[in-house]
Amino acid sequence: MPAPAAYRFGPFTLDRSAYRLRRKTTALDLPPKVLDLLFLFVSKPGALVTKDDILQALWPGIAVTDNAITQVVSDLREALGDAAGSPTYVQTVPRRGYRFIATVEAISAEPAAAGVEAPGAKAAAGARRILVMPFTNVTGDAEVDWLSAGLAETMTNDLRAIGDLVVLDRALPGEAAGTAPPGSAHAPDLAVVGSFQRAGGDLRLTARVVEVATREAVAHAKADGPLADVFRLQDALVADLTAALQLTLTPAAAARRRARETSNLDAYRALTEGRLKLETLDPADVPAAVASFERALALDPRYALAHVGLAHACFWRFQASRASRQPDLPARAAAIDHARRAIAIDSDLAEAHSALAFFLAGADQPAEAVAEGRLAAALEPGNWRHQFRLGVAAWGHERLAAMQAVTAVYPQLAYAYFASAMVHVARGDLALAENTLRQGLAFDAEGASGPARLPGSGLHWLLGLSRLAGGDAAGAEREFDREIAHGARGVFASEFATDARAGHGFALVEAGDLGGAVEMFEQALEASPDHARALLGLAAVRLRQGRKSDALAASARAKAVASALGSHGRKVDAALVAAMEETLFADTATAVRTLGRLVAESPPGLAGWSIPVEPLFSPLRPAPGFRAVLDRLAERAA
Repeated sequence: MPAPAAYRFGPFTLDRSAYRLRRKTTALDLPPKVLDLLFLFVSKPGALVTKDDILQALWPGIAVTDNAITQVVSDLREALGDAAGSPTYVQTVPRRGYRFIATVEAISAEPAAAGVEAPGAKAAAGARRILVMPFTNVTGDAEVDWLSAGLAETMTNDLRAIGDLVVLDRALPGEAAGTAPPGSAHAPDLAVVGSFQRAGGDLRLTARVVEVATREAVAHAKADGPLADVFRLQDALVADLTAALQLTLTPAAAARRRARETSNLDAYRALTEGRLKLETLDPADVPAAVASFERALALDPRYALAHVGLAHACFWRFQASRASRQPDLPARAAAIDHARRAIAIDSDLAEAHSALAFFLAGADQPAEAVAEGRLAAALEPGNWRHQFRLGVAAWGHERLAAMQAVTAVYPQLAYAYFASAMVHVARGDLALAENTLRQGLAFDAEGASGPARLPGSGLHWLLGLSRLAGGDAAGAEREFDREIAHGARGVFASEFATDARAGHGFALVEAGDLGGAVEMFEQALEASPDHARALLGLAAVRLRQGRKSDALAASARAKAVASALGSHGRKVDAALVAAMEETLFADTATAVRTLGRLVAESPPGLAGWSIPVEPLFSPLRPAPGFRAVLDRLAERAA
């Protein structure tokens, strides 16, 4: 007997073909594992569903802790508005598992809800995943080589606006899709393979859509005309392909396609060239990217996407200075300003809202950042970048849900696991944090096919801190060494390597190797003279060695760093350094009060998330009031 198309219980409808849950007519945005658990429950209403059943259904062949089950059940209850103590839907069966206690109605065919258009109706049997490959420059004409990425980017955005397909990221063909074996959950079902050739002032565009599994072409298109008319040619190409694929072009999508961001070919070229430079994630390419975006805006001052590109370039400048005592705050302000200008020009430009969310999160403005991230995700729910930036801006359950949406499309993005592990650390669930980090590291292992541009910087460092907090100094040392071994791979590799050297120093202190600890702290300070944790770690060793004057000197340097951080708006970092210094000199009561104020007075978000694994706070664990600080931190991460 075929499985029901949908299930109804209470005010909810769970649609199998659309893979979504609705409350009345409102679709709920839920992580895949929460939906998978709900499908398991409603398929066995009233029956005991054991933990083994859940493990087999949600994590087949993967070893996870019971905490993972507890978390996904908690997320499901939150989505349903259920309460563990007085359940309406999910009842806990102590030491056994769970039972879905609501009345469930199985539906053989689920019509669309009144007044609600089901997105991707033609792809409801399972939305196909499509990847647009860079177009081939047939004649090898260097003057128009930039069109290779420009055409692919435009077609990707046009297909994403239609909504019947899951459109994979054009910038990551060798990462998000190329590394996934055909037929896997993360491989494309379809690929757009295109080419172009110029003859004098004329341009010919050709494209075909290929079934990846069979290599069979299922749609063809061709467009000819003047190079100056490339925008019309692109539109014609997309129109022919979407018609051949029988995709639904809604009026809103058609209007969005017609709203050409610029009519200036040279501005379009400058934008494309700037994006290509920025996509390398190489700081050395940022000045050239800035010049390209500024050239695009000089040619077309109302080019919203050029403002977004320039905003990202400015933010990279800020990020490069982030760990210093004097970060480039004007660059961050410029990034926010350009994102706002883009929105003023085009209020429906999801990329602009997404970028603004990312920048505001970096400026400690979480409320507006989350609002912008939610808007971007609503405008383009299939774009993993928007989900990622929403996740960076958000905290607690919303961050976990967003990052799970990211890894569902782009599982190799190691930082998504890092960002999720931060939440688990703040909740005090170090076992789940470690499990999450190891999932990310599986894509970054030597010889694995993870992304070269975005390696798993930071994952070994955080895993080392967790190991050290659990009393495994030797295991922590191994993880810190692995982080250091990353070398210069990735945007933040050097920053995390410095953090790892300081972490290794604390592990050596724990092991009683004070000489080795001094060497590690000094290595960290050689790389970053303003590294407050390394300074305070060095002070801790000097105190143990009876060299109080040296300890006071290192501590004074750390205090100066904290003062500078506070003067530049980084009040949370300044408070953490102050509490570390207070702990170091045995003023535990003051340190606990400092941390208590931090978690009580900071705006909603990740402030203080690392407190449970901070080595300098380990002496506070038995102190009165510290448990209350950790409990409050966990509540903020709910």
